[in-house]
Amino acid sequence: MNIFLKARWENLIMANYEIDPAILTPYLPKGVELDYYHGKTYVSLVGFLFKNTSIFNIPIPLLGTFEEVNLRFYVVRKEGNQLKRGVVFINETVPNKLVAWLANKLYKEHYSAIPTKYQWTIDEHQKEIVYQWKVKGNWNSISVVADAARQNMQAGSIEEFIFEHYFGYTRVDAANTLEYKINHPSWEINTVIDYHINCDFATFYGADFSILNHTKPHSVLLAEGSAISVDWKRIPL
Repeated sequence: MNIFLKARWENLIMANYEIDPAILTPYLPKGVELDYYHGKTYVSLVGFLFKNTSIFNIPIPLLGTFEEVNLRFYVVRKEGNQLKRGVVFINETVPNKLVAWLANKLYKEHYSAIPTKYQWTIDEHQKEIVYQWKVKGNWNSISVVADAARQNMQAGSIEEFIFEHYFGYTRVDAANTLEYKINHPSWEINTVIDYHINCDFATFYGADFSILNHTKPHSVLLAEGSAISVDWKRIPL
């Protein structure tokens, strides 16, 4: 029982905002430090399609494909000579209460279940990707228009920093943290031509993140995605 979850993550939009590290510190799990890119800390609003999900190799009928939207930031854990670069989720949103319950119960994560939907328009030249989620009666959204051509991420780029974090860290409480491993290849990316974000950060993510309502993202990225797996093993810190 080494793998808890398998799925495909496809067409991942990441809107990345510079943020004061003092805002993130209260959410920082024990045993990890904030990860910096060129001296800055970032929080990302993420939308993607979670597809063909199975748990312990058992497919989830009818509920295995769904949209996820999350808000996350970036951390690093020093273990001897190894640096483990990971993410911490402020909140993860899916449309299915069962999926949210399983993730919260088994991984102590911070999932909520609300209405979501997506729309893709893709041809040989261009991709239009839209994710939407409904909060207190209002539809929020994140969307991009991107070049359909794929390219590799460049070493040292913001794309590499944002996408190349392969551990998850969950703050169970002030004294306890769980570490788990996320497995996938390095993703190809699409050049974003235009984007639109309509997100009430304050209402859904709390007053700490209200500043993002009036902040322009540092960058908006789109990755093709791939098959992924999440290890069952969780390491208490």
